[in-house]
Amino acid sequence: MNTLTAPRLAPYLDLIRWNRPAGSYLLLWPTLSALWLAAQGFPGWHLLAVFVLGTFLMRSAGCAVNDVADREFDRHVKRTAQRPVTSGALGVRQALLFGAALALIAFALVLTTNLATIAWSFAALAVTIFYPFTKRFFSMPQAVLGVAFSFGIPMAFAAATGSVPALAWWLLIGNLFWVLAYDTEYAMVDRDDDLKIGIRTSAITLGRFDVAGVMLFYAAFLAIWAALGAGLGLHWPYFAGLAVAGAIAAWHYTLIRTRTREGCFHAFRLNHWVGFAVFAGVVADFALR
Repeated sequence: MNTLTAPRLAPYLDLIRWNRPAGSYLLLWPTLSALWLAAQGFPGWHLLAVFVLGTFLMRSAGCAVNDVADREFDRHVKRTAQRPVTSGALGVRQALLFGAALALIAFALVLTTNLATIAWSFAALAVTIFYPFTKRFFSMPQAVLGVAFSFGIPMAFAAATGSVPALAWWLLIGNLFWVLAYDTEYAMVDRDDDLKIGIRTSAITLGRFDVAGVMLFYAAFLAIWAALGAGLGLHWPYFAGLAVAGAIAAWHYTLIRTRTREGCFHAFRLNHWVGFAVFAGVVADFALR
């Protein structure tokens, strides 16, 4: 990379968390699980490319919107004070234009699918933009994030089948509980700072029941996806994937039970393995038939 270009590019890469892809994986695995379920197996290279690339692009665009919306709050939180918009490395206009460009590229990918997917993409964008502002008035903004991070599920069904059946919405509801689990862990990291600046989070709302809440959220996610898998007649590989995901969730209890910043952040960062275990189970189920 040119030595003159690198310093200019670095803030943009930091804005989209280029070196911290765990957040993209949290969005990617349930989307791909839904895509495999909707297509009853491998969905084809076209749809796979659209949803993999689209996931990374939209997560990056969402980071830009989030950092602009939270720039005044982030300066008071040690972990986020050096984010490029908050630190002044990027201006608000620069960040928003970059986020818009990424969203437009993602939309161009969606245009190669069908009208149903295109229509649902507008709802997905609206939720993505709306989420950062819910921290100001909603006691559980993680629930809104859960909808945003689960919207790839109905879009996957729309792309693969041309419609969004009830199954897709039940999968979304189940996945929403997983988002509540891992983003509450994330909120537990910043709870002290958030209390000082007036941000609302699930960790603050749950109070001393935060750890119990996280474990119940995990259980609800796994139970809903297990029930849906049984209803679909899925086989042992799928349930083995859920069992592995459950074991990882149980291990996370040992990380968060003392509520240390390090333990909670470690649990959050490793959560994508829960989603990967479920996705691997889905793929194996269809591959071994």
